[in-house]
Amino acid sequence: MNFLRNPEIRRDLLISLVLLVFGSLFGLLADPMLGLGFCAGGIFWSAYHFGVTYLRYRRLRGLSQEIDRVLHGETEYSFHQYTEGELAILENELEKMLQRLREQTEDLKKDKLFLGDLIADISHQIRTPLTSLRLFGSLMQKEDLPAERRGELARDIMRLLDRMDWLIEALLKMSKLDSDTAVFRQDKVMVEDLLFRASELVAIPMEIREQRLEVEMTGQESYIGDLSWSVEAIGNILKNCMEHMENGGRIWIRARETALFTEIRIQDEGPGLDQEDLSHLFERFYRGKHSDSQSIGIGLALCRVIIKKQNGTIKAENAPEGGALFTVRFYKGIV
Repeated sequence: MNFLRNPEIRRDLLISLVLLVFGSLFGLLADPMLGLGFCAGGIFWSAYHFGVTYLRYRRLRGLSQEIDRVLHGETEYSFHQYTEGELAILENELEKMLQRLREQTEDLKKDKLFLGDLIADISHQIRTPLTSLRLFGSLMQKEDLPAERRGELARDIMRLLDRMDWLIEALLKMSKLDSDTAVFRQDKVMVEDLLFRASELVAIPMEIREQRLEVEMTGQESYIGDLSWSVEAIGNILKNCMEHMENGGRIWIRARETALFTEIRIQDEGPGLDQEDLSHLFERFYRGKHSDSQSIGIGLALCRVIIKKQNGTIKAENAPEGGALFTVRFYKGIV
C-alpha cells in the first residue's frame, strides 16, 4: 500500500514538518534544551500519529478488498475483524448494505425465472388455438366451401378467439398477483352482492344447459375484502362446477358467518373430483381427469391466489352425497 498517495497524509506530513522545524528553531533560540525537547517530542508524536494512521488505512484497504471480492461474485465475506470505533460502525453499515444487495440479487433472479416461466406458459397455451385458427383460415379460403360449413368455421374461429382473450386476461391477472402489483381494496363486501355478480358470469351458459343455481343464506353475511377480485374467484368456481355437470344439474351455494370467518360452500351434481386431482387441483395449468379438451387449467389457480390475498382459504373435496364441494373462508383475523 502506497501510504503517501493519500493527499490528506501528504498534507498532514507537510504541516507536521513545518511545525516541527519552526518549533525547534524557536525553542533553540530561547533555550537549547527546550529546542531539543520540542524536537524530540515532535518526532515522537509525529511517529505515533502517522503509525496509528497507517494501521487504520491498512484496515480500510483490507475492508476495500473485501468489498471488491464481494462485487466480483464471492459470497463469503468477513468484516468482524473491524471491531473498534468508526471502523466498527462502517463494518456494520456495510454488512447491512451487502445483505440488502444480496436479497435484491435473489429477487432479480426470481423475477427472471418468473418472467421466463410466464412467457413459456403463454406461448404454450396460445400455440394450440393459433394452430387451429390457421387451419380454419386456410379452409375458409376455399372457393367451393359451402355456406353452412363456412358459418361453422366462423363460429369456431370466434370461439377460439374468445378463449385466447380469456387466457391472456387470466395470465395477466395471475402475473399481477404473483408480482404483488395488484391492488386489493379493504371494503365491507356483502356476500349476497358477491354471489349475484358472480352468478351473472355463468347465467347464460347455465340457462343453455338447463342448469339451476340454488342459494341458502340470510343475506347479512359479509367480510372485509375486494368485491371485484372476489367476483373473479367465485365466478371461476361456478364456471368449473358448471362445466363438469351434465345438462339439467344443480349447483348449491350455502353461506354463513361466524365470529371467526365468513364461509361460502359451493357444491355441484357432477361426477366429483378424482382422488389424484385433489392435491393438484389449484396448480397452474393442471387439468384433471374429467376435464374436457377446452379446459386450460388456470381458473382455479387464479381463484386460490385471489382468495389467499384476502386472508382467506379454499378447500376442494368430494361431498358425501356426491359431487364436488368447494369451501371458501374469509377470516376476520390473520391466519
